[in-house]
Amino acid sequence: MKESLHYLLMADHLLFQKSLLAGIKDTGLTPGQPKILDYLVFHDGAVQKEIAEACHIEPATITSVLLGMENKGLIIRKNLNSNRRSLYVYLTDKGKLLAEQVEMQFRDIEEKALSGFGDDEKEILTIFLTRINQNMKGAVDHEQN
Repeated sequence: MKESLHYLLMADHLLFQKSLLAGIKDTGLTPGQPKILDYLVFHDGAVQKEIAEACHIEPATITSVLLGMENKGLIIRKNLNSNRRSLYVYLTDKGKLLAEQVEMQFRDIEEKALSGFGDDEKEILTIFLTRINQNMKGAVDHEQN
């Protein structure tokens, strides 16, 4: 029996998530926090709204997730230029170390998931997944308007 695309995408996501959570279980991170750490490695000093959009987290949820990370000493949030409307989020040294662990875990999972794939196949898969992502974002944007 051939599996449907939606089933395969959901199953692969679930397996990826389970593998990630198993690999970082001793870190104390909650499920939404690894992707925020990963984002901040490349966007340190981002505004909360940008983080929420990039990590696909609802704006109401990002505040509590970031508060948990702040309480663990992984991030600090600062107002710049007395602008109270925008909080900028920075990794602490502890957060940077944990982000490295998360990045290693992501690489290990990707290596396992793509075992046996050639470079051309990996590139094609990335192109297809990017197109699916863009199509779905466009569909969601259209539904919201």
